[in-house]
Amino acid sequence: MPADANWAGTQTITGLGAVAGRYDGFILDQWGVLHDGKTPYPGALECLKALREAGKRVVVLSNSGKRNDYNVALMARIGFTPDLYDEMISAGEDAWRGLASRGKTDADEFYAGLGRRCYATKRPGDSSFLDGVDIDLVADVGQADFLLLIGDARETGLLEAYEGLIEQGLARGLPMVCANPDTHRVDGGRLAEAIGLVAEEYERRGGRVQWHGKPYPPIYRSCLASLGLSDKGRILAVGDSLHHDIAGAARFRCDSALVADGIHGAALGVSGNRLPTEAAWRGFIADKPVRPTYLMGRFVW
Repeated sequence: MPADANWAGTQTITGLGAVAGRYDGFILDQWGVLHDGKTPYPGALECLKALREAGKRVVVLSNSGKRNDYNVALMARIGFTPDLYDEMISAGEDAWRGLASRGKTDADEFYAGLGRRCYATKRPGDSSFLDGVDIDLVADVGQADFLLLIGDARETGLLEAYEGLIEQGLARGLPMVCANPDTHRVDGGRLAEAIGLVAEEYERRGGRVQWHGKPYPPIYRSCLASLGLSDKGRILAVGDSLHHDIAGAARFRCDSALVADGIHGAALGVSGNRLPTEAAWRGFIADKPVRPTYLMGRFVW
């Protein structure tokens, strides 16, 4: 596919090397772009190394509900050592900082008035997210001042599993903190549901949700500071989610590249490092409110 094909306002590229020279800084998604939670995607490690060799600034921006240190360690185990990027910024870290500011004079309006009794959803045995936060975990929604969504290990059925929590939370008017707004995730090559589905449903039914991560502007301001760049026109965001990565870049007003072989792979009819057909792309993007600057098969150079 020629690198300069233009489909409904989006330029197709066969690799990031075709346009990398236009940018000084890169905001990269983690899951679905660099790796699947277990192994790097073919060509991803080499592409990241090429960016660094070209002197580019790189921030990994993840909607993971885990804190930064956990994600840095995960990346290193998979093969992405810390020297390959300038900073890791996770939605979980952003949420933790919000919770840590609870009740303090410099806290924003939401956290300044938040109670201390928390009902949290998390993966079994994982309490590390709450280390250093002055809150009390409760085992019953009826005892909580607020709800905290960190994550869930289940691949399907999340809305059904959390219907009781949603109903109780709404009945009591409890605010909710969502530390991972992703509604779906790529896990070991499989597409699975994610805890953001529950927060989305809670908000749809009238609940108050404090969102952290993409596509919300505050976390992009952290990226800008980490990149040390003032010109957003020299920044490219790369991700596999139209609703999070591409929408977030649009709000931030920087260019974006969508990796086709991610959470939208089935809808686009692709797998591996392939672009969809032009007809498939036009059908997919026709009713979407945002579209990427570039479309590529996978994160390759």
